[in-house]
Amino acid sequence: MDHIERFYATIERRETDRPASWLGLPVPEACDNLFEYFQVDNMDQLKRVIDDDIYAVEMPYHSPTSDAIYTALDFAKEKLPDRTLTAPGFFEDYSDPSRIDDFDWPNPSKHVDPEECKRIVDRAPEGYPILGVIWSAHFQDACAAFGMSTALMKMKLEPEMFRAVINRITDFYIEANEIFYDATKGKLHAVLIGNDFGSQTGLMLSPAAIREFVWPGTRKLIQQAKSYGLKVIHHSCGAIADIIPDLIEMGVDAIHPIQALAHGMDPYRLKKDFGDKVAFCGGVDAQNLLVLGKPDEVRAKVLELKQIFPTGLIISPSHEAILPDVDPANIEALFDAVKD
Repeated sequence: MDHIERFYATIERRETDRPASWLGLPVPEACDNLFEYFQVDNMDQLKRVIDDDIYAVEMPYHSPTSDAIYTALDFAKEKLPDRTLTAPGFFEDYSDPSRIDDFDWPNPSKHVDPEECKRIVDRAPEGYPILGVIWSAHFQDACAAFGMSTALMKMKLEPEMFRAVINRITDFYIEANEIFYDATKGKLHAVLIGNDFGSQTGLMLSPAAIREFVWPGTRKLIQQAKSYGLKVIHHSCGAIADIIPDLIEMGVDAIHPIQALAHGMDPYRLKKDFGDKVAFCGGVDAQNLLVLGKPDEVRAKVLELKQIFPTGLIISPSHEAILPDVDPANIEALFDAVKD
């Protein structure tokens, strides 16, 4: 099988020559370590050496305040060195939904250039399934819009205010995504969207609250991608087993990641409960194993995952953002074992 055939077979839970695999999105410092270890100069060369199966492309976004779609909405009241969801946000003291336009909402058409979208997708090497990384993290942005503690209280005490903000954020992403999808029509194979709902031990809010406030926007984002014929990989870190049936019902093709050490995310259980309904991506622990483990241990884990999921699992680190403390020798062991 080639990369595209393997990707589709894995995500559709059909027989494959081997499971598809994905390196993820290493941070720049981790890239430096990996380039040195594998004696390559760039990501394209690295992907050829390790022979993974997915080529990720981030939606380009450029505004006076951001060069990334996932930081396009600058709600922080004070300028901080790093984005955080917990800092006080623009709508912290708002209670009137009719004042939603007090915020200077950016216009996606001014900051997402269709020609640049085409260029970055056309630069992808031939033969790879192209994954559009668009995030569209409407819940996380809603938390930032108020400050996370305030946002969670608004959901209970002033639900219409919270709903007005998260709906307006969803509209922003729908508009931005449409520009990207139209510009790259017929060239993308899948998209990665999502929000973080899970901690190490459980959900950060109840399934009922997620269903009431978050899923309406998520459903729109999934349906939009599906209307362009794209596979949808939905991201959420943490212990999210309780909402996996909801993601399946909304039409998600794969759930990313299997955070290996989170409660209830044991791959045996996930395969048993959901393996005939949805695919997964992840599974190789990036909290301890890829940092502190030895290559033989990584190899053993990958072979175990292949036994559990002969298909239906894109084998990958359990977080897409590989950090510099991950041992490159363990990355080598991961991808060698995928091919065994």
